[in-house]
Amino acid sequence: MQNIAEFHIIGRIGKIDAAKDVTHISVAANYNRRDGDEWKTDPHWNRVTLFGKLRDRLDKAEKGDLVRITGRVRQTSYEAEGSTRYGVDMIADGVAVLAKASGKPAED
Repeated sequence: MQNIAEFHIIGRIGKIDAAKDVTHISVAANYNRRDGDEWKTDPHWNRVTLFGKLRDRLDKAEKGDLVRITGRVRQTSYEAEGSTRYGVDMIADGVAVLAKASGKPAED
């Protein structure tokens, strides 16, 4: 049996950084939490990496659009300033724009 680490995010785009071969997007997913007698919403920012054809799907996407992204999780480590730094990469396998920031439906 194959072991996997995957993610599924539905959230709003905050930032799109497109480079030659890769695109990084920041996606905010909101979580509700109780603070005393009140409920508050906390946005959790996720940085997702897109390659190849998935980048093309985001050509018309913009800040504030609602997206659904699925993919795999990869742990990383590197040396910096004499210590080991650890991180997690979120690599997209699927992406869809669900709704535009303007409130209009997304195109297929």
